[in-house]
Amino acid sequence: MFSELLPFWTKYWYYVLIGVVSCSFLKVFYDISKKSATFIKNDKYSTKLVDNTMEQIEDIGEETLEDSEEPALPKDLKHIPCVYAKPSEVEILHRASEFYKTVAARRTIRFFSPDPVPKEVIHDIIKAAGTAPSGAHTEPWTFVVVSNQKMKEQIRCIIEKEEEINYKQRMGVKWTTDLLPLRTDWIKEYLTIAPYLILVFKQAYGLLPNGKRKVHYYNEISTSIACGILITAIQYAGLVTLTSTPLNCGPAIRNLLGRPQNEKLVVLLPVGYPTKDATVPALQRKPLSDILVEIE
Repeated sequence: MFSELLPFWTKYWYYVLIGVVSCSFLKVFYDISKKSATFIKNDKYSTKLVDNTMEQIEDIGEETLEDSEEPALPKDLKHIPCVYAKPSEVEILHRASEFYKTVAARRTIRFFSPDPVPKEVIHDIIKAAGTAPSGAHTEPWTFVVVSNQKMKEQIRCIIEKEEEINYKQRMGVKWTTDLLPLRTDWIKEYLTIAPYLILVFKQAYGLLPNGKRKVHYYNEISTSIACGILITAIQYAGLVTLTSTPLNCGPAIRNLLGRPQNEKLVVLLPVGYPTKDATVPALQRKPLSDILVEIE
């Protein structure tokens, strides 16, 4: 029998060899994939921690972690008594209700009046945003306030150029279709009409007096919290704004404003008063039952 098969093996042995090797590789790959899937399933929490850490490292850079020898805060930082006066239950209920009424009236406005706003109001709004909590109190944010008309025109030019490409090429049919009811496009007249533009930059890292980099923990979420306070402060002051996140405009605007490489544009807010004939979409917010989960 072997003598009968010998011509076959002699002629096709390399095909058989390739098949055996391929099957071996496929089995090894399958075993590795199975183990990886099991790890992800059984250790999902740890994996999320790793992912979050990696996001921070991407912003900071490996050399930053090596160079950050000094602590973010003094080791002998003094702790002082917390000054707090407990309000009555009636007062708490009243405060919460009144605050909700104020923020519930907030709407995104695209029609701005050129009427001037006192600069002191803008300063207080920025100071309020600067009270936001941050990782290890690194305060990884920069607020750039632009009132210069020529600068506003240059910012608008950069944004409209990129936004036209976004709407026509990058965003796709689904995204642009979803935006149709809001009647928005790449023309941003409010950028040169609103008396102020506030551009919020996150600092991916800071610089120590000795020139070494300072780690800014959770710089993205810390700056995002500051933006939330900023928008609320604008509303509380009696002004209006629009939350703008210019796609693919960050580097060009950063260079225009002369900001350093460690800063990345997060959001742009035109700030001012609405026009008398300003309109807003008749949107409804989710009810409490859709956004609240209570575990008692």
